[in-house]
Amino acid sequence: MVFGDFHRGRRLRRTPFLRDMVRETELRPADLIQGYFVVDTDDRDFERPIASLPGQSQLSVERMTARVGAAMDNGLRSAIIFGLPEKKDPVGSGAYADDGIVQKAVMRLKETYPELVVVTDVCLCEYTSHGHCGLIDGRGEVQNDPTLELLAKTAVSHARAGADIVAPSDMMDGRVGAIRMALDEAGFTHIPVMSYAVKYASCFYGPFRDAADSTPAFGDRRGYQMDPANVREGLREAAADLSEGADILIVKPGMPYLDVLRLLRDNFDVPLAAYQVSGEYAMLQAAIGNGWLDGKGAILESLTSIKRAGADMIITYFAEKALPWLSK
Repeated sequence: MVFGDFHRGRRLRRTPFLRDMVRETELRPADLIQGYFVVDTDDRDFERPIASLPGQSQLSVERMTARVGAAMDNGLRSAIIFGLPEKKDPVGSGAYADDGIVQKAVMRLKETYPELVVVTDVCLCEYTSHGHCGLIDGRGEVQNDPTLELLAKTAVSHARAGADIVAPSDMMDGRVGAIRMALDEAGFTHIPVMSYAVKYASCFYGPFRDAADSTPAFGDRRGYQMDPANVREGLREAAADLSEGADILIVKPGMPYLDVLRLLRDNFDVPLAAYQVSGEYAMLQAAIGNGWLDGKGAILESLTSIKRAGADMIITYFAEKALPWLSK
């Protein structure tokens, strides 16, 4: 039987080595940023598993440092730190205190692992008694401009503690410019700003709010985070943050917004990050735990999809688990 000419794509899929030779997207250990939740506690051995994030825990500084060290042995290059303060107040003073939990965690990490790239989340929601990302007025509205000064103070305090990158996640207008100016005036012109430029008001943040104790006491964050139905708005937000001095842009969440990530990749020639958020992690862990998905396959395929869509780096709670596979 004679067939006509047609494309023989299988020729390049025949063996593992052939597939490796023509692979278009490569996932590397350096691409992954692991998130850690650090608690301000006198209990050096404190470790509380997070029920909605199986495999993740709230950790004391000492426990976090040990866990980071084990991950670095498997190739970890970067970590992002989220803090749980001992006390909260209406103005989130723990976020910018020199002895705040993130500041203490950063100092310990840089003393112990100076080569590690330490990223800090710059926001107030984990430190305010009301759980919102900015100051609240008498009507219960988040005040944009008065919040900028506190975010800038937070970023400078993180840089002073030794952070390599600051990452504002609050979605206040103008915060990148305020942070850039404050860093420069304080002598930290070398510290990059990794902006949560395109951050959606997503239902996939639920487990994070459990982990970071950051659920708003009233209302929601739709007045400052983006509408999930919008994509062109993301281009405007990205362009605005770049104009204010952002060095890296983040799209958050990751997999539900791969189209947005691809659009940014096609329009901006800057480093891009995507955040595979807590809800994405929790869904996959649930399916894996029930035996419905192959763990290694699902984790690596999900991370590869984000890299393929245009991310240069990925914030993910799967980093520790994936690193040994990638290092091999």
